Order: sequence, then C-alpha cells, then structure tokens
Amino acid sequence: MYNFTNMSRSVAFIVSMILVMMGFFSASTLVNASLAGQPSITPTPTFDKSRLDPQPTVFPPSQADIGAQTYWGMCIDCHGDRGQGLTEEWKGSFALEDRDCWASGCHGEDFPKNSFAIPTTGVPAVAGLGALARFSNALELWEFIREFMPLFPAGSLTDEEAWSLVGYVMRLNERPLVGLTLTVVNAAAIPVHHNVSIPGSEVPSALVFSAVLILAVIGMGMRTRRHRNLNRGQHPPRANFFHHLHPVLIPEAQARFRYTLGAGGLAIFFSLVLLITGLLETYYYIPTPERAAISIQTITTLVPFGNLTRNLHYWAAQFLVIVTTIHLMRVILTGAYAPPRRFNYLLGLGLLVLILLLNFTGYVLRWDAGIHWALVVGTNLLKTIPWIGTGIYQFVIGGDAPGSFTLTRFYAWHIFGLALVSAFLIGWHAFRVRRDGGIARPSLPAKDMKRITRFELVRREVLGIVVAGLVLLLFSLVFPAPIKRPISETNILLGDSQAPWFFLWVQQLLNWGDPFMLGVLIPVLVVVFLGLIPYALPNAGQDELGRWFVRGNRLAQGLAVLILLLILILTVVGSLPG
Repeated sequence: MYNFTNMSRSVAFIVSMILVMMGFFSASTLVNASLAGQPSITPTPTFDKSRLDPQPTVFPPSQADIGAQTYWGMCIDCHGDRGQGLTEEWKGSFALEDRDCWASGCHGEDFPKNSFAIPTTGVPAVAGLGALARFSNALELWEFIREFMPLFPAGSLTDEEAWSLVGYVMRLNERPLVGLTLTVVNAAAIPVHHNVSIPGSEVPSALVFSAVLILAVIGMGMRTRRHRNLNRGQHPPRANFFHHLHPVLIPEAQARFRYTLGAGGLAIFFSLVLLITGLLETYYYIPTPERAAISIQTITTLVPFGNLTRNLHYWAAQFLVIVTTIHLMRVILTGAYAPPRRFNYLLGLGLLVLILLLNFTGYVLRWDAGIHWALVVGTNLLKTIPWIGTGIYQFVIGGDAPGSFTLTRFYAWHIFGLALVSAFLIGWHAFRVRRDGGIARPSLPAKDMKRITRFELVRREVLGIVVAGLVLLLFSLVFPAPIKRPISETNILLGDSQAPWFFLWVQQLLNWGDPFMLGVLIPVLVVVFLGLIPYALPNAGQDELGRWFVRGNRLAQGLAVLILLLILILTVVGSLPG
C-alpha cells in the first residue's frame, strides 16, 4: 500500500508539471499572436549629441584646422566624426528614416548623377587601423579626394579644400604635419602610414653662418693689415697651399676687379659649391622614374637643411652659366685670347658648353611635370640631324622614345659624362693660365710694371668669394629652386613646354621655321664661330693687352657683342607670357 501511494503522488506531480508547461507555452503563443504585425522595438543606446557640434575655430588656422571645418560640413555624414566610417554606432545619430542609406529614395539605385554609389558593405573608415590602405603618400590621397569627393557633385572641391582635408585626415590618423603646408611640390614625400618629422626653419642657421663669414672677412682684413705693418721691408710670410696656386707676383693693373670682374675665380667657386651640394644630394636622390621626383621632394621637405642645399645647388648652377659667359666675353673684349692663349680660350669655350649641358641634364633629373620641353622637344632636335640624328638621339636618351631608361641615361650623363669631364677641363684650364704666362698683359720691362703679391691676390679672391657666397645664400633663402608634381609613364609626354631659361633663345628660334636649321645648326654655328675667333679674325697686339676694348680685335668684339645681344633679346622675348 505504501509503495502504491508514493507512486501515485509522483505521477500526479509529473502530470501537474506538464500541464503547467503547456499552459505557459499556450500563453506565449497567444501573446506573440496578439503582437503579430506590430514593429519590434529595439532599445537604442543614447548618442552623445555634442559630437555633432561644429569644430572650434582656431586663429590663425593651420591647413588641418581649415580641413576640420570642411570635413564637418561635407564629410562627417558618411565618414563619421572620428573618421570611423558609416558604422552602426554612428548611424545612431541619424533620424530613423535615414539609417538605411541604401534604401530606394536615399542612396540606392537613384543616387544623384555625377556621383558614386555608396558601397553596400559600408563607407570605409578614413582613420584608424587599416584605413587608407590604398594610398602610399599624401599626393595620391589628394588626387583621389580631388577627383571623387564629395558624394555630390564629385570633383567639386577646390585644390585648397582637398589639401586641407588631406591635412585633417592625417591629423585624424595621429600623424599631424606641424609646420608644413601640403602642396603638389611636397605631398609625394609625405607617407600616409608613417609619422614624419618636419625640420625647422633654415633661416636662423643661415643668418648665423652669414654673420660668421662677415666676421671672418673682417678678421682677415685686420690680420692682413697687421702683417703689412710687421713685415714692411722684410720677407713676405710663408705661403700656404692656396698661395702656391698663384704666381709669386701679379701685375697690379690686370689684377683689379674692374679688369677681371672676378669671373674666373667665381666660376671656380660656384663649381666647388656645385660639387659639394651635388654630393650631398646623391645621398638621398634615387634615379628611378618612380622615386626620382619623390626623392627630390624628400630632400626639400624632410631632410634637415635639404631645401637650402638643393637651392644652393640650383642657384650655383645658374650663376655659373652667367659668370662663365661674362668671363668669355671679358676675354674677347680685352683681346686676351691672343697667342699663346688661343688653346686655353678653346678650353674655356668648351667648359661653357659643358656647363650648359650639365644644367640641361640636371634639369631633366627632376623628373617632374616641368621638364617636358627638355625631355621631349629638346632631345627630339637631335632627330632632325640628317643621316645620323636618330642614332645620336637613341644614344643620348637610351631608346626610341623617352621612358624610364631615359632617367638612368641622363643621370649617367650628368655625373660621369659631363661632371667628371668638366672637372678635368677646369684643372687643365687653370694649369694653362700659369703655363701661358699668367693673365694677359702688355710686354713691359719688369721695372716699369707695378705688381702685387699672391698674398694680396688671395685676400681679394677670398673677399670676392665671401660676397658671392652671401649673395648665393640670400637667393637660396628667398627664391626656391623650381619643382613640380612627379611625372609617370602615363603623362611623360604631357606638361609644360617652356624651355629652361638658358635655352629660351633656342625655343624662340624654333617658332620661326625649320627645327634643324634654327634649333641645331644655328646654335652649333654660334659655338663654331666663337671658337674660330682667335684663328680667323685679327688678334690684339702684344702691347695692347691688359685693357678693355683694344683696337686690334674690334671686329671680333663687335660680332661677339652682337651675338650676345641677339641671344639676350630672344631670351627675354621667349620668357614673356603668351
């Protein structure tokens, strides 16, 4: 009886539990049925509306500060207030009807023309881990923003607005560019995914260096005066290496600045500046089409004193062309090429040609959008030479048309084919000056000729070098060397068709007729004529040397001045806009 009663109670308990559970599920079904057709309510986390407040104004605003305002007005809806993209959390700031941005009537199939379809996978983030993976530098990011942003109408941003957005996006990624304004001439050097350190201003250091040079000149002058007082009537002080590069005694009249213009010494000085700055640039310059222009932007933007070094290199090259031309004209106008100096005159003329070619090849090594004339028009002139033009053209540029191999070829020409040869000729030219008896002067008895010592000549040369160095430094600080956006294989034949200033006269001649006659033959004839002056035209007499505008070579003087004036006029006309 006892076991039967316990069993009955257990069965009753189990049946009761089954009935309770059936009732619970029945109730749940009725409740769900009663709610059928009604929208479900999902709790939405509270969104901090202060995140939608406008960006604070900053004065004076940096490029990134301006970009923050532009981003808030145009980009924040899709890309988020922190660059996080169109996340579910960011959609919490939208009205309910705007949270599905791919529904018809929003940005689905009827998105505006001149726009783009928002990807259904979500708008990508512009800040944070993995963002901007498709871009390697700030220039690529700017080009994309400039062409495809904002949503409507695409491409409506100005260049400045796009640059400010790039600066702000870099700040969002914790890579602020403090002290740098992005432009097409430096953005390719700024990596998107790495922090960079922007060097400080070069001006204070350059001013200190200038002050040191000025004090050195003052000290040298005081030291020279003291030596004069101490050594009057005694033997001169012991000569050093630089003194031994000069004759022991130099004619006073022909050592004056108004006779020599200091052109020969300045040419050597600017050549040394080119050598030193060029060697420094080779540590960073990469002679490949993909990296050449970017490496120059890196030198200019990121390397400490790199901008100053590049500007010094550029302006030294331009001044070298000018002073070498002045030196050549001084020799002609004073008749100083008379025998036995005719061969040395040819060496000097050859150096001028090499200097122009060095400038030309260095111009191409920039590999940016501004070298179009040199790369295309200038080199194509070689093709116009009858019979051998095509072969010379291929030898010079390394192929049938400008391409990646052209940069390598011009780099080799610049350093090995021209710079080394020029250095050799400069040494040979200086040696021949001593070998031919020093500077040209009339043949007078030694007792009738006033002379100065080489110590005085070196002092004058150092003074001239310091003044020229200060002028070069000033130009380098105020006027930056030209640079434009990098070129690629796709736009290598496009760009500015302006020739470098020293070939503007050739460009102007090309506007008037046959390219071979005017662009090749005439320049060659000019050089040939100048080379034949000592051999084909009357020379100055020995007693006429040492002064300006001697009678013996008036014909050579007149023709040389006429050629120079024509070149100057054509250069000025070629530089005028339009």
